[in-house]
Amino acid sequence: MTVTFDALTIDWFGLATVRLEGQLGAVVYIDPGPEAYGILDGYEARDGDLVLVSHDHHYDPDSIRRVAHEDALVVVHESIDAAEIDRVDAAPEDLPFEVERVGADESFVLGPLDLFTTPAYNDPDGPHIDESGDPFHPEGQGCGFGVTIDGITAFWPGDTDVLPMHDDVPVDCFLPPIGGTFTMDRHEAAALAARLEPDLVLPVHYGTFESIEVDADTFVVDVAHRNVPVVLDE
Repeated sequence: MTVTFDALTIDWFGLATVRLEGQLGAVVYIDPGPEAYGILDGYEARDGDLVLVSHDHHYDPDSIRRVAHEDALVVVHESIDAAEIDRVDAAPEDLPFEVERVGADESFVLGPLDLFTTPAYNDPDGPHIDESGDPFHPEGQGCGFGVTIDGITAFWPGDTDVLPMHDDVPVDCFLPPIGGTFTMDRHEAAALAARLEPDLVLPVHYGTFESIEVDADTFVVDVAHRNVPVVLDE
């Protein structure tokens, strides 16, 4: 299923892998892969102008090679260290593309595209912690991305809890994680969507594996009852 929203065409492949295409032809991929989940099995489009990678859990060189064309720009969070990821075969700078590293709370103009980043992390005193009591996503180890294509701003907050700064993010199309466990859950995401008042909500980061299974239909009802347009791409 492909979702069309104003000037934007959106495809969700699973987990946080999203393809955005504007009417003027710009193609952006968010967090392609990882290959281990089979998200992009058989997919070899190589049409991406911009590839965004939010943190090390979503960094996958093979998936980037599947989606990026030869002149693509690959933007990765500054914390990604391939030497610490045993499933990958190359550091970002070893890929055959132009690569830029970014932190949180940055903004850029990339030709026809506007890009901004936001902090993404789990509160160490919150519910999204591992068996040792450490957050699954520590502060400083990832980011969210907002990208404006043909005047439409899509926002993927990353693997994160709801943070105070999220209430001030400009967004037309909101792509929240709703699986819980490692991120905000569907209740938190629905409440944030109501505060942001985007023109469309398309939930992601759920259902790919057991620990992020969720009743997405109930999320849709919850958001719709808050008078926010919402759709599933399944």
